Amino acid sequence: MKNGTRLAAIGGIVVAGALALSACGSDDNAGSPSSSAPAAGSIDCATGTVNAAGSSAQKNAISEWTKAYSQACAGANLNYNPSGSGAGIQAFTQNQVAFAGSDSALKPEEVGPAKQRCQGNNALNLPMVVGPVAIVYNVNGVDSLQLSPKTIAGIFSGKITKWNAPEIAKDNSGAKLPSTAIKTVHRSDESGTTDNFTKFLKATAEDVWTYEPDKKWNAPGGQGAPKSDGVTTVVKQSDGAISYVELSYATNASLKTAKVANGSGEFVELSPESASKALDGAEIVGTGNDLAMKIDYATKTAGAYPIVLLTYEVACEKGLPADQAKFVKSFLTYTASDDGQKVLTDLGYAPLPASVVTKVRSAVQALS
Repeated sequence: MKNGTRLAAIGGIVVAGALALSACGSDDNAGSPSSSAPAAGSIDCATGTVNAAGSSAQKNAISEWTKAYSQACAGANLNYNPSGSGAGIQAFTQNQVAFAGSDSALKPEEVGPAKQRCQGNNALNLPMVVGPVAIVYNVNGVDSLQLSPKTIAGIFSGKITKWNAPEIAKDNSGAKLPSTAIKTVHRSDESGTTDNFTKFLKATAEDVWTYEPDKKWNAPGGQGAPKSDGVTTVVKQSDGAISYVELSYATNASLKTAKVANGSGEFVELSPESASKALDGAEIVGTGNDLAMKIDYATKTAGAYPIVLLTYEVACEKGLPADQAKFVKSFLTYTASDDGQKVLTDLGYAPLPASVVTKVRSAVQALS
């Protein structure tokens, strides 16, 4: 039934269900978003308990959404287990959860089982969270840094070994760079952040980055560290270090971030706004209400920061039991709303750009 209750002010995080972390994305790094109430609006509330699982990269967003939705909708309870994208899709296809979160759209081999789970109907990939990936560094005397994709690929492949290398000097005309040895740091556990970072390198510097994208770090050399907290700790303690982490970790650890050149050669500073612009040039490769997207890591959109990951909610267009279908539609309607998207910035994410979110809202309304 219709519930005119306005969303309450967002305070401390209260999350139902298991919050065991996995290797898919970020570890627990929930921040404290602003306590100002979201814009006025009503939710078509559902009641009951629904289970979901998947991407840990979006865990903090789901946590905040769950709390706000529960405050507005008495009797509504979402248990989200950030078990990892692969585990979430598996739980979805095995009828264990009502929807799944994933750092990538359904793979071809997953489409059939997902359709079977949806009683012969389509499972939709619905973009919901943009996760900016920062290039963080710790180099004494270097407070500003610009890096092109080929330079980043050269650094992380071990071809560029000193901070005053010609390639870095070219990206930073006139800057005084030390001869300090470069210490690359990567995730030692499987990670959606690593997967998207290596996809960026492969797409923008294929002649330099010769390794296939993967959740597991495949390039030789460098130092591995577990989870994003481990990476930021190593970078912070090591002069000459450089790595990649989600924006919230860079901010919380007070690490310096590099400007990264997009496809037009513009060096762009990372912010939620510049990360959101990266999706303006993304291509929708799904059909109908399936909004699977291909990120253009070489985007030429002015002001677009090119290294981002996109997490989806994977949901049945039709075929769920009626009570679950109502809950999923109601909850995802909220997450794609202005109220739902506005909390992302304070959590270290970026909201969906208008060109994408309008399509997501339309697709969510088609759920039944």
